[in-house]
Amino acid sequence: MTLHTRSLPALSALVILAACGGDPNSPGIEYMPDMYRSPAVEAYVDYGQDPYYFEDSAVVAQRNTQSARLPVAGTVPFSQDPAKAALNFPYPYPNTPEGYEQAGAELRAPLPMTEANVEQGKVIYEKFCVHCHGPKGEGDGSVVKNGGYPVPPSYTKADPPGLKSLPEGKIFHSLTYGKNVAMGSHASQLTKEERWLVTRYVQFLQNGGNMPGALPAETADTVATDQDTAAN
Repeated sequence: MTLHTRSLPALSALVILAACGGDPNSPGIEYMPDMYRSPAVEAYVDYGQDPYYFEDSAVVAQRNTQSARLPVAGTVPFSQDPAKAALNFPYPYPNTPEGYEQAGAELRAPLPMTEANVEQGKVIYEKFCVHCHGPKGEGDGSVVKNGGYPVPPSYTKADPPGLKSLPEGKIFHSLTYGKNVAMGSHASQLTKEERWLVTRYVQFLQNGGNMPGALPAETADTVATDQDTAAN
């Protein structure tokens, strides 16, 4: 017991000297350093390899590798809402004149024409579209009035260059890829669901602010449920 007590100062000095030696930037002996010196994480960087088990060159290479990658072609995002499954499938029509015409003939909105959907579409329209197309789709937005921007075709006129009879598939296709030189693609700003909501609001404007054949929200939900049940 006496020997152990006399050894304590020597052991303490040894620990202190070991902690103070070596690299002046080193904190010395660390107990579980990963608990209080965790690495800073940056977006789009895969920190990957543990530097305690891999050499520095492997660690640096891994940390300089971009982690965010595009999904495999044809990947379908998971959705917990079966009613919105169609919104997750890849868009099948190419950005060509033929694809535009095919979308107009075949593509139908997966969202019903309801008051609720029209109202949501209006909110998006007023944020992304009204500055060119105008509040009522007449092509008289503030950008056109003040900047000499090309006048977009009216949604309410049937005669050329009016778009009153433009089918929903072509509206959605134009939002997805853009149309001509003046209108760019909105696929990076709006999800598929949001583009379909805008499409429904454009149809609302095409009909002069009316919704012929539209269903109240609760009725449309019942119909959609009945259709899903019948399909299964």
